[in-house]
Amino acid sequence: MNLLGTREPEIYGSQTLDEVNARITELAGELGLEVEFFQSNHEGALIDRIHDARGDFDAIVINPAGLTTTSVALRDAIASVKLPAVEVHLSNIHAREEFRRESVLAPVALGQITGFGAESYLLALRAAAAYIEGKGKDG
Repeated sequence: MNLLGTREPEIYGSQTLDEVNARITELAGELGLEVEFFQSNHEGALIDRIHDARGDFDAIVINPAGLTTTSVALRDAIASVKLPAVEVHLSNIHAREEFRRESVLAPVALGQITGFGAESYLLALRAAAAYIEGKGKDG
């Protein structure tokens, strides 16, 4: 994600991570939400941040990128914190190479949004917000 905007823009788009984060921050403000961003290329750092989210956040929006198909540890971290998590992918992983189509995180995620480029993050934020709001009304 740190190379977003330059890495394969025909697949992942030309917006940088900072530009995507600015759009997310803007939408969060409109929705009355606070967001925090964390990006790492290190699986352990991601797991530590997910564990640290417990008690501090109401939901997680995560793009597991290359860890989507392989990281049982990331999957277990999400399951262990019991926070609703929305899995995000910029490209449509189901229309790409077969090895990208299976997500080990999907079974423990609230849902998965894939294929809408940077808009996927905004859709994920809206979905997480709606879920949290609805959960509060249901008890």
